[in-house]
Amino acid sequence: MATLHAYPLQDSPTSRAWPGSAQIAGLHSVTKSYGQTKALDNFSFRLSPGEIVTLLGPNGAGKTTAIRLLLGLIAPDAGTARVLGRDPRDADARTHIGAMLQVARVPEVLRVSELIDLFRSYYPQPLAAREVIRIAKLEGLESRLFGKLSGGQKQRALFGLAICGNPDLVFLDEPTAGMDIESRRALWEEVRALSAAGKTVLLTTHYLEEADALANRVVVINRGKTVCEGTPSEIRSRVSGRRIRCVTQMDPAFLATLPTVSDVKQDREAIVVTAEAAEDVVREMLRRDPTLSGLEILSPALEDAFLALTSQN
Repeated sequence: MATLHAYPLQDSPTSRAWPGSAQIAGLHSVTKSYGQTKALDNFSFRLSPGEIVTLLGPNGAGKTTAIRLLLGLIAPDAGTARVLGRDPRDADARTHIGAMLQVARVPEVLRVSELIDLFRSYYPQPLAAREVIRIAKLEGLESRLFGKLSGGQKQRALFGLAICGNPDLVFLDEPTAGMDIESRRALWEEVRALSAAGKTVLLTTHYLEEADALANRVVVINRGKTVCEGTPSEIRSRVSGRRIRCVTQMDPAFLATLPTVSDVKQDREAIVVTAEAAEDVVREMLRRDPTLSGLEILSPALEDAFLALTSQN
């Protein structure tokens, strides 16, 4: 089991008088277009110290544009972007940001230890190299060329590079892609440790389980606008009904007529019934079919809510 680490807090945003310190970063009424395509449309978004926020949305929703704005890689057409009270393109603001991006280009001919030393040199108060190696679980890989690492090892190395500068704000784009289950859950613990140390984490992921497990707040974006925002449980509550999965001899057409049932689907040998009053439906099913087996009652998952919310927009 992974251990939560105490990250050194150097110039933490909670102990420094940044302008607007209650908000470590954010976009305010931002519009950004690429030609005729509007990537963000009067979009607002905030990040507070110590939060883990997951930005969810289908491909083309505007997630990448929002991150690029906060990283200072592009400028908004209208509205403002701020990091630590400053323009993200400000050199001082950038020294407090770390990023792990899918589009990152890392020299594959450098060794892991060389990459860590290189990235540490970009920051005024970096973490010690041994701390980066320990936190990212890179022990034994220090002398390996980056290009010779496996997919999961590369992800761990990129995570290590993102925290080299002891940043106040960390962007993690699909951080556990290519990792096995054990490595993924170990990295989750390190992300939680960042938050516990007062760091702010903005996460994008296609693993909805990951968002559910890590996020204090989820922001669902589609077509450049915020669709929904809240805790994972608040987002899940936007989907009505629970799913009943079982093996039954009952006719699906009859099940669809039961009170509060909104959907009936075949799932291999089983039937999946979605109903608002799941317990009442189960009682009726058991009364009519004594042979019913394999019964499961499932609450809506974050994935269900995400699909429902984005399909409506």
